[in-house]
Amino acid sequence: MATHRVHLKISGRVQGVYYRASALQEAQKLGLVGWVMNCADGSVEAIAEGEKSKLEQFIAWCQHGPDGARITGIDIRWAAAEHNFHGFMIRRQ
Repeated sequence: MATHRVHLKISGRVQGVYYRASALQEAQKLGLVGWVMNCADGSVEAIAEGEKSKLEQFIAWCQHGPDGARITGIDIRWAAAEHNFHGFMIRRQ
């Protein structure tokens, strides 16, 4: 199965609502690899690799996030997979 990469930048009320921890659980459930992190501007950024259908499911989850999150925008950029991740993790700046 072909592997793809998606880079997400999620804006809104996404910090302080367990967005990263919930995204980690969702990505692991879907069998994705990559990372998620808080950004200084209050957004959350994520890079994930895996099967396109699983990435699409992850994007759909990111559009609403966990309880308490309020998504106002999501920038989605597709790219070729680089195959340099081992698992999915929370990254800190």
